[in-house]
Amino acid sequence: MTELQRPPRPVAVVGPTGSGKSEAALVLAEALDGEVVNIDSMQLYRGMDIGTAKLPVADRRGIRHHQLDVLDVTQAASVARYRDAAAADVEAIRSRGRTPVIVGGSMMYVQALLDAWDLPPTDPRVRQKWEQELHRVGVGRLHAVLAQRDPEAAAVIEDRDERRTVRALEVIELTGRPFSASQPPKDRPTRWGTTIVGLAADAEWLNPRLEARVHRMFEAGLVDEVRSLVAQGLQRESTAGQAIGYSQVLDHLAGELSLTEAVDRTVTGTRRYARRQRAWFRRDPRITWYDASGSDVPGQIGAAALDTAAGSGR
Repeated sequence: MTELQRPPRPVAVVGPTGSGKSEAALVLAEALDGEVVNIDSMQLYRGMDIGTAKLPVADRRGIRHHQLDVLDVTQAASVARYRDAAAADVEAIRSRGRTPVIVGGSMMYVQALLDAWDLPPTDPRVRQKWEQELHRVGVGRLHAVLAQRDPEAAAVIEDRDERRTVRALEVIELTGRPFSASQPPKDRPTRWGTTIVGLAADAEWLNPRLEARVHRMFEAGLVDEVRSLVAQGLQRESTAGQAIGYSQVLDHLAGELSLTEAVDRTVTGTRRYARRQRAWFRRDPRITWYDASGSDVPGQIGAAALDTAAGSGR
């Protein structure tokens, strides 16, 4: 890249789980001489491969991937930590004259990175207060409190996600405003001028695919994967232990669910998560949508990206 050339603008691929984002990202990276930056919060964890549908190294077509396998399951994933680390990856990729291809569906992580979200303050005393309330009433009732105070945040945060439920209530108390009010508006340019493409997948098309994928995960050894992670310190109360699929298997290993119940609840949880993702991303007018059920969607996205790159002088 010469001094007169501008660094390539990133491209982000978003949408609900199971819609084909990984394949689209590979096609884009090949078309644009790019490197992939993961934006799925659970794929940050080493060893959480089957249940997160993490793309195996052998299937990455030699394309460099970033922000995969950077945390142990005993560590808490942090939106702020991810934002800063992923931003550094994006800057480094651009400095090499290559195109960052950002892919994933973790909603708050997407906004933190692409909008440089200045995250709200924290106060250990206020957080401890809500953690004590969590232990007193349980995550279900505490999430119901959040739903009363900030329905938008509650719609995004999983109702069994203890850490993020506590965090949202902490922010509400500290700022006097809904947690969602701290989020940057979606009517301004994205960071780095990032182009965002979305894979649209309605429930009628997506739900059967999600059910089939969950069954494949269990058949591929998800229970054994979770057993091995338990030996490495995975716990139900941890951030990693609250991931869909992993939390249900942990409940199964604890004798609280049969295997059939664990599978069924994983299917239900995955469908609910996809529904929240659809609602979240649909509110962003900057996303150009492609029908995930269409033929050769990755190819269409790649061709459109090449046209955009050519028009911008790349």
